[in-house]
Amino acid sequence: QVQLVESGGGLVQAGGSLRLACTASGSIANFNFMGWYRSPPGKERELVVVGVNRGATNYADSVKGQFIFSRDNFKNTVYLQMNSLKTEDTGVYYCHGATTWRQVGEPDGSWGQGTQVTVSS
Repeated sequence: QVQLVESGGGLVQAGGSLRLACTASGSIANFNFMGWYRSPPGKERELVVVGVNRGATNYADSVKGQFIFSRDNFKNTVYLQMNSLKTEDTGVYYCHGATTWRQVGEPDGSWGQGTQVTVSS
């Protein structure tokens, strides 16, 4: 099974930027859907963005115009560029891959271990 490993998290001041990366141990070609979820402190995991391979990208309303998702199939890596960060963007960010739409957001999709993003005021 392909493993997903996130990197790029850290501590940043409000208004700053971070770029997360998620690199797979193998090919991501079979992941028709890839994206990012996050777990804010004390809250359930929520969708940040999901993208269809070579297709549309769907952002949560809370990050539209602020975050940019990209995918590099040659590098087996997806990215999340996060700009104008706010304290409410704090959380653990998880990379996610799914082969079918049914698997999106579900435990039987592929998940990374998560990377902490902390935005200070």
